[in-house]
Amino acid sequence: MAKMAKILLAVAAVVAVVELAMATNYTVGAPSGSWNLQTNLTQWAESNTFHVGDVLNFSYNPSEHDVLEVTQANFDSCNTSNPISTYTDGNTVITLTEVGSRYFICGFTGHCSAGQKVQINVVSGSSTSPSPTSGSTSPVASPPGGSPPDSAATSVTAGAGLVFGLAALLAF
Repeated sequence: MAKMAKILLAVAAVVAVVELAMATNYTVGAPSGSWNLQTNLTQWAESNTFHVGDVLNFSYNPSEHDVLEVTQANFDSCNTSNPISTYTDGNTVITLTEVGSRYFICGFTGHCSAGQKVQINVVSGSSTSPSPTSGSTSPVASPPGGSPPDSAATSVTAGAGLVFGLAALLAF
């Protein structure tokens, strides 16, 4: 019975690593823009398919912009008074953890109403390799609380290490 529990734990861990390795890292607004007033963020979001595990990178000058995650009602009305989360670091990294819509606006006066807002619709399943125009980078794993690595090799190496570690655990 203990051996079966170890096997189930190992399978669950491998599935989690595979899902992380398949995540796509999106720079919001890239490749032709960023989190600013000039980029058509609605068009950018509609040109991408976001999956659970994908990572959004908001890159901006914190003296000119911020990122507020808000409800749909506050998104629609550009209401900044009661955000779900506020980010002001200039390099905000957000992992998409569940299916559904997420809403982001700039909290600087007039920016949201001028178009600096984006709705991200998250679907289930794994990401596939992005198209060259998607404004994303290679599939990557994203460590909790930190910036995602810039190379798919990092997630493959981490995944291989976990698999070998689990194999050793099962040997007991």
